[in-house]
Amino acid sequence: MSTQVPTVRFSNGYEIPVLGYGTYLAQKGQCVELVKKAIDLGYRHIDTAFLYENEVEIGQAIRDKIAEGVIRREDVFVTTKLWNTFHDPQHVEEAFRRSFDMLDIGYIDLFLMHSPMGVQFSGYEYADMQPKDADGNMLLSDVDYVETWKAMEKLVTSGGRVRSIGLSNFNSEQIERILQIATVKPVNNQVEANPGYDQRKLIAFCQARGITVTAYGPMGRPHRTTYGNRNALDDPKVLEIGRKYGKTGGQVILRYLIDIGTIPIPYSTNEERMRQNIDVCDFKLTGEEIEYLASFHSARTIPFLPLKSHKYYPFDLEF
Repeated sequence: MSTQVPTVRFSNGYEIPVLGYGTYLAQKGQCVELVKKAIDLGYRHIDTAFLYENEVEIGQAIRDKIAEGVIRREDVFVTTKLWNTFHDPQHVEEAFRRSFDMLDIGYIDLFLMHSPMGVQFSGYEYADMQPKDADGNMLLSDVDYVETWKAMEKLVTSGGRVRSIGLSNFNSEQIERILQIATVKPVNNQVEANPGYDQRKLIAFCQARGITVTAYGPMGRPHRTTYGNRNALDDPKVLEIGRKYGKTGGQVILRYLIDIGTIPIPYSTNEERMRQNIDVCDFKLTGEEIEYLASFHSARTIPFLPLKSHKYYPFDLEF
């Protein structure tokens, strides 16, 4: 029995399921089976990126499930992303074509600029994604993300290969700069959001401009204690809220993220956890419960420190 997940409408009329399956850590050798399992469980929104090195496997899983008659192409929503080394407008089309060909699913639903921070181009292979100098510092590029966006707009207007485009890791000022010049409006901004870093100001900013927000890292980094933000996952009161609804702490967190207006994309390799993560559409938190989860807000867990000196580093602003 698979779960039905409701959708949210983009400003351009397309719809995205309100919860997805994130694949950042899904490695070769396991990714095909994980995505097939996710589809069997009812996930209809799969999030990937060139950076994750698994677009081929994700495309394979989707084609297999289409061949089995479990889904049609139009039933599943797929996001991928333009990596930082491809910001120069002359590389955008080719980088997109590679993701398009590796997925091989007819069209891409959503193509995001992975971050506003360009890194020097050093080739189109996976090995070229993190170019560094002799001292191990990232080789930054100062290509203006506005120029990158203009090149991405051409992908939408040239032949149906991508339906929507958007942003990732952009702050409010950077989004505003894009909106000033956009002929194709960004429909989504994908950012870290979890109880420890709730992003409600950025969410409100985006919603006021017709931009949806996808939440990566929805649980924070529960297995990494080095970041110092409080973990809501095992909190006694969060568990108590869960018992009230017959849900786990993780399910309460995902419902919280949906209730504050985001589209969470949890990742798990555990089938029972995958099943739990999608089973969050049959209850809603009260205002008081939402405020309790919001009280965990403290610090970002994914600060992109190697890029801290970049001129377009987005995380020095409050939102």
